[in-house]
Amino acid sequence: MAKKTQLKKKQPRKKGKSNGRSRLRWLWAAGLFIYLAGLFYITLFAWNHGSSYGNLGPGGRNYNLEPFLSIYNILTFSDGPQDPLRILAGNVVLFLPFGFLLSASIESFRRNRKRYSLLSAVVMSAVVSTIIEVNQFLFTYRVANIDDVILNTAGGLLGALLYRFFSRKKGKNKKSKRK
Repeated sequence: MAKKTQLKKKQPRKKGKSNGRSRLRWLWAAGLFIYLAGLFYITLFAWNHGSSYGNLGPGGRNYNLEPFLSIYNILTFSDGPQDPLRILAGNVVLFLPFGFLLSASIESFRRNRKRYSLLSAVVMSAVVSTIIEVNQFLFTYRVANIDDVILNTAGGLLGALLYRFFSRKKGKNKKSKRK
């Protein structure tokens, strides 16, 4: 006689922390993906102008490989405080969401729940910013600038620090509610 195998009925998913956590993971990842799409659009396609503080490269393209040169020039030669604020702070603010969303995504997908280092956010911010600057040099007539990489990396670090601050604050609130 052949044994009949009984098919197990699928158990409905329990609504609880694991299901909500899974949704939150994908929400962070989707947010990071949407942000990156917007970032690449803004930095590579949105407009095609920039200051020409760097050397003229192949094909008439501008670049600057001397750290802090364009930051100094912008701070020194701008007519008013609006330009330095818009240009320099804009580069930092542009990467704040990257550091925040990257930190949230990495931490939500980690199984062991240990915090990853801030160095990861800094390295990834520098890598993404460098990719953008290389593409700006190769494919657009915008200025490829090492100072943008420095400022963007600082923005990624600040975003990661903001995430760490808010996640620790959230963790302290959970602990205080348990008492």
